[in-house]
Amino acid sequence: MASTDPSSQAPAGPEGPGPSTAPWSQRRQLLLAGSVLAVPVVWRAVQAQAPLAPTPAQTEGPFYPVTLPADSDADLLAQGERRYTRGEAAWLDGQLLDAQGRPLRGGTVEIWQCDADGHYHHPGDGGRADPAFQGFGRTTADAEGRFRFRTMKPVAYSGRTPHIHAKVKLGTRELLTTQLYVEGDPGNARDGLWRRLSAEQRAAVTLPYRSGADGWQARCRLVVQA
Repeated sequence: MASTDPSSQAPAGPEGPGPSTAPWSQRRQLLLAGSVLAVPVVWRAVQAQAPLAPTPAQTEGPFYPVTLPADSDADLLAQGERRYTRGEAAWLDGQLLDAQGRPLRGGTVEIWQCDADGHYHHPGDGGRADPAFQGFGRTTADAEGRFRFRTMKPVAYSGRTPHIHAKVKLGTRELLTTQLYVEGDPGNARDGLWRRLSAEQRAAVTLPYRSGADGWQARCRLVVQA
């Protein structure tokens, strides 16, 4: 005698599987859809936790100041009462981060560079730098790791492409010394130090300079192992 339990029979005709399989099919589709939607969320979480590549270190060079100027603030275009008007004025803005992307509050950032004639405030360069150009500055990163300098767009001098030297300290520890270059400058490809960098490293320290109402503007991000 045939079973009369409707749950054990598949319906006749073109409708396909019996009613007991439909809910499973729907659940499977929902699970698959949920998995696809979860992938970007998981990927974003992994990205957020991925460490940042440290800013490449480069040589300090021979012209780090032997004696720091009495005026060592973040405005290199003013040395005491003097004002430096040569070259092209520029703002250098930046953010100081650790490898986890956290702002390094209280870190000290120093920069130094030659004047518009290619001379440093250093006895090894003959002491020929313009006294109105401060040539060296330092500032402290704020709670967001931000810092800012008023200076001039760097220029080339004998054997080197335009660059600004930068150093990062935290307390008594020196965390980074590097050099910051000008994007698109034809001298880069001939500069030995710039050429030693990989493409990714060059991108980290080669800055675009944009023309603004108050002179050139450049931005950088300095990532250090703190």
